[in-house]
Amino acid sequence: MANAGSRSRADRSTGAVTLQQVARQAGVSLATASRALHGAGGRSVGEELRRRVEAAAAELNYVSNGPAQALASATANVVGLIVHDVADPYFAAIAAGAMRVAREQRLMVMISATFREPGLELQYLRGLRAQRARAVVLAGSGAAGAADADRLAAEIAGFQEEGGRVVCIGDRGGELDTVAPDNRGGAASAVRALWERGHRRIGVVAGPPELTTVSDRLDGVRQALRELGGALPAERLVAADFTREGGRAATRRLFAQDPATTAVLALNDVMASGVLAALRQDLGLSVPGQVSVVGFDDVPYAADLRPALSTVRLPLAAAGAAAVRLILDEPVAGPRRIRLDAELVLRDSTGPAS
Repeated sequence: MANAGSRSRADRSTGAVTLQQVARQAGVSLATASRALHGAGGRSVGEELRRRVEAAAAELNYVSNGPAQALASATANVVGLIVHDVADPYFAAIAAGAMRVAREQRLMVMISATFREPGLELQYLRGLRAQRARAVVLAGSGAAGAADADRLAAEIAGFQEEGGRVVCIGDRGGELDTVAPDNRGGAASAVRALWERGHRRIGVVAGPPELTTVSDRLDGVRQALRELGGALPAERLVAADFTREGGRAATRRLFAQDPATTAVLALNDVMASGVLAALRQDLGLSVPGQVSVVGFDDVPYAADLRPALSTVRLPLAAAGAAAVRLILDEPVAGPRRIRLDAELVLRDSTGPAS
C-alpha cells in the first residue's frame, strides 16, 4: 500500500500541486494549511503546525496561487446568506437581522435557498466565490454525514485562501466562526417545564434526523428526560419534514403509536402549527385540556396561533446580526464562537397533565 507521500507525488504528476494535497501530506485541514502558508483571514497557527505544512509544501514543490491571493483586495461589497427556505419564518428572522447590520455598513446581502439539498449549498458557495463576495453566512443546519461535506469544506478553504470570510449559524464543527443558538439547553428547558406540570408521556415531533439542529435539540430532550428519570421511547418520536404538513402528519402517526401521549414538543414552530391542527381537527383533542403543545424558535406568528403557542425563543434576528458583525470584526487567531441563550416562553398551549 502506498503511503501518503507516494500518493501525493503520484498526484503531482497529473498537474500542479494543490493546497488540498499539501494539507493531506501534512495531515491537517485545508483551512489550517491555508492559514499556515498564506495567513488566510488574518489568523495564525502554532509554530509546529506551520513548520509541518511548510515542509509538506516544500516536498511537493507547491506554488502558491498568487492571483487567487490578490482577489482579497478586489472583493465586492456582497455578503452571501445561504438558507434552507426563504419562506420559513426562522430564516426570514435571521435574514432580517443580517440585512440590518449589512445595510448600516453599506453591504449588500445576496440570499440563496437550498431547500435542504446539500449539493445546492456547495453550488451557491462556488457561485459566490466566483462573484468575489466578501463573505458568506451559512445559516442552514448542516447535514450530519452528508456526502458533500468534504467538498464543501474544500470550497470553504479555497474561499478563505482568497481572503473570503465564512460564518456559520448553528454548530457545524470544523474551524469556522460560529454563532450558536443553545438548541440543547432550549429543548431541555421545554422538557423540564412539561415534566413539572405532570407530563410523563411526552412525544416529540422532529424534523429530518440528519440535520444537526434536529440532533442537537433531540440531545437536549433526551438529556433532560434522563436527568428526570424518564425516557424517549421510539414510539414517542416521529420525524417528518420541517413543515406545517410534516408536523400534522407526524402528530397523527404519534398518536396512532401512543394514544396516551399527554404533551407534544415540536422541534420548530412551523411544525407546531401542524401539531395544533392535527390535534383539534384530525384527532378531536383539546389543547391544552387534553394535550399540551410546545414549539421551538418563537417565530413572529407563534403568539397569534389559537391557542397561543408555548415555545422556546431563540434570538434569530440577533443571530443574523451577530454573524455579519463577525465578518466585519478584525480577524483573530482561531475560530470564534458566540453562544446565544434560549428562553422558554409559556403561553396558552401548555397546561397541567390531565
